[in-house]
Amino acid sequence: MTEADHLDLPHAAQARGEVALPGSKSISNRVLLLAALAEGVTDITGLLDSDDTRVMLAALRQLGVRVDDKGEGHVTVGGAMRFPTRQAELFLGNAGTAFRPLTAALALMGGDYRLSGVPRMHERPIGDLVDALRSLGAEVDYLGQAGYPPLHIKAGAPRADAPVRVQGSVSSQFLTALLLASPLLARATGKDVVIEVIGELISKPYIEITLNLMARYGVPVRRDGWQRFTVAAGAVYRSPGRIAVEGDASTASYFLALGAIGGGPLRVTGVDAGSIQGDVAFTETLRAMGATIESGDGWLQSSGVRVAQGERLRAFDADFNLIPDAAMTAAALALYADGPCRLRNIGSWRVKETDRIHAMHTELAKLGARVESGPDWLRVTPPAPGQWRDAHIGTWDDHRMAMCFSLAAFGPAAVRILDPGCVSKTFPGYFDVYASLVSS
Repeated sequence: MTEADHLDLPHAAQARGEVALPGSKSISNRVLLLAALAEGVTDITGLLDSDDTRVMLAALRQLGVRVDDKGEGHVTVGGAMRFPTRQAELFLGNAGTAFRPLTAALALMGGDYRLSGVPRMHERPIGDLVDALRSLGAEVDYLGQAGYPPLHIKAGAPRADAPVRVQGSVSSQFLTALLLASPLLARATGKDVVIEVIGELISKPYIEITLNLMARYGVPVRRDGWQRFTVAAGAVYRSPGRIAVEGDASTASYFLALGAIGGGPLRVTGVDAGSIQGDVAFTETLRAMGATIESGDGWLQSSGVRVAQGERLRAFDADFNLIPDAAMTAAALALYADGPCRLRNIGSWRVKETDRIHAMHTELAKLGARVESGPDWLRVTPPAPGQWRDAHIGTWDDHRMAMCFSLAAFGPAAVRILDPGCVSKTFPGYFDVYASLVSS
């Protein structure tokens, strides 16, 4: 139903039904890399089919890893432990979950590699990770602006003589990358690898995903608070044999939000309250706004108000440091609150697929909301009756902008989503599924 350049959303008043979630992007790309670095073959089911996972799969195949596609999110990966291909030029699109971990793994493995991406990826900082890798003896050069991709990785002499330190306040992906690659160093040097975080670590639930999956592959990590992580000397990844990828909890946020503003009930399957993904905590945000949340084995369900009939959600003032992706959905829901809403501690939005604070500020204002923002916060005052404006919503080549602004169709304004195809990064069929759940 999407057109190449835009999609006009019909006015929506109700939302109900059930949707099977696509696999988690965060889990999918971590599992693929872990499987490639492990002893043995891993049978993976529920793998997300999206731009980001296709980028990772293509890179692993280019690096000589055997990947067999069985269809329907089912792949087998033959663990190579060390990638057979020692020289390659890898194009990694705008996939941070592929670019950062592969940078660390390749830098600590040795070889000659050039890594590049789309122009936006070349604007996303990677200097903190490169500095950490250089301190471990890796050879990494910038091919453009210092601190940013593209990169040239050359064979170095990795060492683990002292703790490696990495900034925690810019992106949790830097720490995830070092953690995932650390067994390569622990095995090569025969020494413990100690990682120390400088400053406050953001997005801690994403690190918990990393630690959980490393343990599944036989490498437990000793954690001292959120400041120090230790991987034991001689650590080796070993395939668990089979692993199932959970449904994506960040994607669940859009559908649970639909139930909260369109009456519901709306059920998502593939994830539940016991998920290893931090974004399931978004259900608490919805409860605080007045939605009813239910859960069971493998599902979550929301019911709520009917904003098209003038009912309103409760306004919020909350810290979203732990769930920055789902926080975008909360920002869109602010359009239907009974007062101003404030999102705090979202500085990581600045270095995502786009500058999400700026993008969200711009697009919410188009609809008639009064928006204020700062370095790490956003304040949204919803449009008063009669102040809503028709809008062409720019998506900024950011899949989450497109998906969260689908919620705007429940307001009185006409909404056009520009470049709806950008959802292919994580959920190519999003707008078709959305249309099957809403009605006027």
